[in-house]
Amino acid sequence: MSSPLRKTIYTGTFIHTPTLGKLEIIENGAIGVDESGIIRFVENVPGNGDLDVVAKRAAKGHGWADGVDVVACGGGRSTFWFPGFVDTHIHASQLPNAGIFGTSTLLDWLETYTFPLESSLSSLDAARRVYTTAVRSTLIHGTTTAAYYATIHAASTNLLADICLQMGQRAFVGDVCMDSKATCPDYYRHESAEASLASTKQVVEHIRSKDPHGELVQPILTPRFAPSCTKPLLTALGALAKAEDLPIQTHISENTSELALVREMFPGNSSYADVYDCHGLLTPKTVLAHGIHLSDEEMRLIEERGSGVSHCPVSNTSLGSGICPVRKLLEKGVKVGLGTDVSGGGSCSVLTAAREAAGVSRLLSAFSEGDEDRDRLKLNVNECLYLATRGGAECLGLRGKVGAFEVGMEWDAQMVALLDVSSGGDEGDVGNSPSSSGLVQCWGKETWEEKVAKWMYTGDDRNTKRVYVKGRLVHERV
Repeated sequence: MSSPLRKTIYTGTFIHTPTLGKLEIIENGAIGVDESGIIRFVENVPGNGDLDVVAKRAAKGHGWADGVDVVACGGGRSTFWFPGFVDTHIHASQLPNAGIFGTSTLLDWLETYTFPLESSLSSLDAARRVYTTAVRSTLIHGTTTAAYYATIHAASTNLLADICLQMGQRAFVGDVCMDSKATCPDYYRHESAEASLASTKQVVEHIRSKDPHGELVQPILTPRFAPSCTKPLLTALGALAKAEDLPIQTHISENTSELALVREMFPGNSSYADVYDCHGLLTPKTVLAHGIHLSDEEMRLIEERGSGVSHCPVSNTSLGSGICPVRKLLEKGVKVGLGTDVSGGGSCSVLTAAREAAGVSRLLSAFSEGDEDRDRLKLNVNECLYLATRGGAECLGLRGKVGAFEVGMEWDAQMVALLDVSSGGDEGDVGNSPSSSGLVQCWGKETWEEKVAKWMYTGDDRNTKRVYVKGRLVHERV
């Protein structure tokens, strides 16, 4: 059993993105978190920067003088608190293949690399090794919430949910549904729509038995993508989502060959998005991965249904799928978050996804020669970090719960430390060598906005010193 939480006041500099494009910085800040991991106050305390003074003033002001722990974000002007990252799309089962693409594109990559690996995780011993490593790897990169695809195997999918609970990560865990004999290999598919639905129900029941209120882990319906599922299965999943009020995750419009396959298999539907909508799978709790080649009409439909899109820039580039027009989605009111999409994406770091989101948006702007206002297509640092936190939370139905530092939200946070070389020594702060604190270098004259930009573009897991989920410490870099 985990030890009970105590009231805790966190002090230091707090940085978050309360709205798209806005970076809010609170220096000499104090955030009070109660025994349930809920933020009860956020203050900018006047003072000389002495964090002990900040904590005492905040405690006194809120009647928290007794029985309170204090956690200071030390390191002066090179360390800060930031909300935990939200990964809206990651295949935990594919971690061993991270970085392996060959010269393939989506459909042949699935056949060559993905399906053989996923099928091997019918072994619980193999699944335990992979899933334990996957959850640990995401936590050390500051990911406090992840939407996981597992495999078609209920037992190993249940194991992934158990591991998330044991390690304290907030997660959505899905048993992958695929029953189409036309597109799925004989060795890796459910025998029928009924078998796939039964497997998914088993996972839903298991997760709800372990976390009845979904405080950390929730089940999520996971049709792999429309071509992998028969119409009866899609219909059954839509009905289950409605009956049990379940979230949904799937893929959409990732690759042009995939689009052709959807048109061939679903000739009666007007679009890829329409396939999902006609089967009851476009809801306010649906997150759609990729969305690169969506039409304007599909974007309108997705916005009307309240569904979100997981932007996966690393895998989109790695598999040569294309560039998602994120600005256009945002302008049309579609919710957007970031996904690492391991193993299409080679890294489980949401920070990497954020920097790639900025990079590919600039390429899209450069290629849009006919657009007189093409500069608007670029995503800036603040916007990318919003997608990595609050944007992702909104996609997963966690609006108002995580993604920022606001009263009533849960304390999902990471302590970020950057290398301070302003002292003139070869290694800056004592113990802050490049090997322990990564590649980000602060030279003493940068603003907080510039430090955050440096972190997004050159940071990595070495900068993530502590990670908290719902007020509980789940990772600490020693």
